[in-house]
Amino acid sequence: MALSKPWFIARSRRRFAMTRECGLLLPRVCAALADPRRPGSDDTCLEKLLDWFRSLTAFDPSVELLQNNPCLTEFITSVLALPEPNPSILSFTLRLAGILAASESRFQHLQQEKLLARLFGTDGPLNSALWEDASVRSGWVKGVHRMVQHQPALHFLCNGGVIDVIFSLQGDPSLFVASAASKLLVHVLTFSVESETTKSLTTKDCDWPVCAQMIIKHIEDSLQSRSASHIKQSLKLLTSLFGSCRAMWTAVLWSGVAKQVESFLTEETVQVQHMLANLLLNVAWSPVFCDTEGSIWPIVTSALEHLTPVQAGPLAVGLLRFYKCPQDVRIQALTVLLQPMDCILRAASQPLEHAGLLDESVSDPTTLESLLSSKSSCVSLLCQTLARLEELLSLARLRVDLPHASLLRSLMTILQFCNGFLSPASPLGSTISRILINCFRVQRSALDVLAALSERKGCDTLMESLFDVLLAYLESPNTSPTVLKKTFQATSKWLVHLLEPSCSNSQQQHTEKILRDVFLVLQKHLCSPCWEVRDSSLEFLTVLIDCLKDRDEFRQSLLSSAVPRLTENLLEDPESYVRASAVTAVGHLAFITHFAPESPVVGNQYNKESTVAKLQEILSMDTEGFPRRAVISIFTKWLTQGCTAQLEDTVQFVSRVIQTVEHDLDWEVRLRGLELVDVFCSQTICQLGRPQCPYAPVPSEVTSSIHPLELLQIFCRAKLFGFLFRSLCDCDKPVAQKACDILLVLEGHFYPIRHLKESQQTADPAGGQGIAWLQRTLRQGSLAQNFPTDGDNGVDFQDPESMMLALGTVDFIEIHDEVNKSSAHVEESPQSLLQDILATVGTIEENEVDCY
Repeated sequence: MALSKPWFIARSRRRFAMTRECGLLLPRVCAALADPRRPGSDDTCLEKLLDWFRSLTAFDPSVELLQNNPCLTEFITSVLALPEPNPSILSFTLRLAGILAASESRFQHLQQEKLLARLFGTDGPLNSALWEDASVRSGWVKGVHRMVQHQPALHFLCNGGVIDVIFSLQGDPSLFVASAASKLLVHVLTFSVESETTKSLTTKDCDWPVCAQMIIKHIEDSLQSRSASHIKQSLKLLTSLFGSCRAMWTAVLWSGVAKQVESFLTEETVQVQHMLANLLLNVAWSPVFCDTEGSIWPIVTSALEHLTPVQAGPLAVGLLRFYKCPQDVRIQALTVLLQPMDCILRAASQPLEHAGLLDESVSDPTTLESLLSSKSSCVSLLCQTLARLEELLSLARLRVDLPHASLLRSLMTILQFCNGFLSPASPLGSTISRILINCFRVQRSALDVLAALSERKGCDTLMESLFDVLLAYLESPNTSPTVLKKTFQATSKWLVHLLEPSCSNSQQQHTEKILRDVFLVLQKHLCSPCWEVRDSSLEFLTVLIDCLKDRDEFRQSLLSSAVPRLTENLLEDPESYVRASAVTAVGHLAFITHFAPESPVVGNQYNKESTVAKLQEILSMDTEGFPRRAVISIFTKWLTQGCTAQLEDTVQFVSRVIQTVEHDLDWEVRLRGLELVDVFCSQTICQLGRPQCPYAPVPSEVTSSIHPLELLQIFCRAKLFGFLFRSLCDCDKPVAQKACDILLVLEGHFYPIRHLKESQQTADPAGGQGIAWLQRTLRQGSLAQNFPTDGDNGVDFQDPESMMLALGTVDFIEIHDEVNKSSAHVEESPQSLLQDILATVGTIEENEVDCY
């Protein structure tokens, strides 16, 4: 009992506070909402008010909420009594009634007041002109959905004719209302079966609860009707049901509708085939069916045969992702996905030079050829097929083998069709070529799949042909900037694959020529008048350097080209995005020209000091934020990789960067400056201080840790602490958070045992007055204006002893909690909520005084 008492007291206090607040607010709020003279309310504020009511009912689920606050029922009554209530207020009232009626005791209370029938029954808005307003119908559906949480609510639906209204709303002209009605029926059916059934269900109607019987009969009747709209409504309902419910009784329901669903695969008068893929996929994924022999798979295979390639695509890719799908069904699904690619490959030449992807088709080949012969259907089908193939290639494990080489050949064929480099002899190929010429959508999709295929094995024999296609796209003036960017991405991935040590000698013989051709075309694009092209080219270069900087043939090809010089020239590009990409590229290029063990120095263009000076000038002088952010990120990367030489050089380097960054008006630059400080602190502590973990192994070269004050002296020389403490008061929350995180780490390093810090706080050293001022200032957070410079108010941020005292005195945990408070704690505070309520109800000053 002693353990539960604090929780009980806290909950009681919260409930008391909510109840008291409810008693003060509700009468005024309800009166204002029911006032017929006021205009319509803001929907956002009404939603917030409903959230408030939901929190009230969660704290007090008993009927006492209604008994102690009769204004609630009076409000509902007054709204119903209005001759023409505002639709938004009526919708709000219906949803509020549903929230209140979700509790069985409150439901009975509202029944006794005869309010539920007037709200949700035939005596309510159903038969009024207001029902024409979609917001009223939506509020009605959501109110009923919220109410159906207990048996009396189910009986109310069945006995009051409410269920028939829900059936009719499935076909509502408002898609939002129709969707909500379908979700409501799924909820009612699921809740009815699971709350009223105590034994296993069979196909006999008498075994099912009354409400469930009504819904199932409605589904079956709709499926057997000749009405396309009714059939679609029931198929949507079944799709939602099998997607959300995994109970065993769903197998019984499926057995009753399976034959009718299967008949739609070949039905010509009612075209609903496009809806069957998602339904069958949800059924197949349900664990209820995956362990039963032959219950679902015959219908699935029939669907793969009879649905068009466009309709069957989602079903096929879903089955391939399902690890319990039988192997024969999985192969059939893969065949459906590959059929368009197979058709493209076969149409490329006549007679056929290469074998296709497939030995046989699943569906009628003439249907596929017809789709590929029409411009709209051809482009749509290929884009969908390519997107699904990319999805499959992204899977870590695919339980069926893809014919990678044939797939690659078909992708190259599509890309050649698109740029007009292939003139097929077959009639179908000529038609497809005319359709696809300069088709950006297909080009982008094919290049995405091409990039994904680079991680798969078995394509080595096509490497030379592949790079011919890629280089043709890179060199063509007709290649759009977007397609060029995709081409760069695919080329970088295949170049990485080409330069893998495991590649054959025949491939490596072509490597030098391919690299030379790539850098020649890259030089041209770096001088393009289009800034998007220059930007994409720099990004491409950065990726290549990052992946291939350790490969000799790559370094030699790069440094023998004009690419490094052109890249440095773009540091002065008029477009800020390009300057930022140039900074990143130059920073990565430095790993080859400056920081490699044997950096080839050619003239002054690879002078390290010159490069650093240029980047520091951009950090301090560039008028745009993107290049400055890029510079600080590169400096952090250099520091992380240990490229800043000796410690003394590193301290000076970090100090110069900090002094520039701390006055930057861009908060992201300041944040990235803190990330650089974080890396510097971690590396310095690791090299010279004790390991952060007491059980971490100590390197052999580090025999003993230096004195804490010596370590602090290094940090002070770098001018870290002034930057960190000022950042704690930064008005941008991420900056203050990062600074606090770093100071907490430093505090943990210098005061690993808590009582050491507590003993430090009890002392009253000479600098205590300044540190006390510092703590008071830091508690003000972003309100602390004009944070002082070093030495003001007795705090010297470059004095190791003062900083040791500050780390031992300031309560960083308290500051951490304050900094990490999100804005939601203000927006959701009682004061803010009251302001929203007052704004919602349009209250006057008299009510404002009463509410507060």
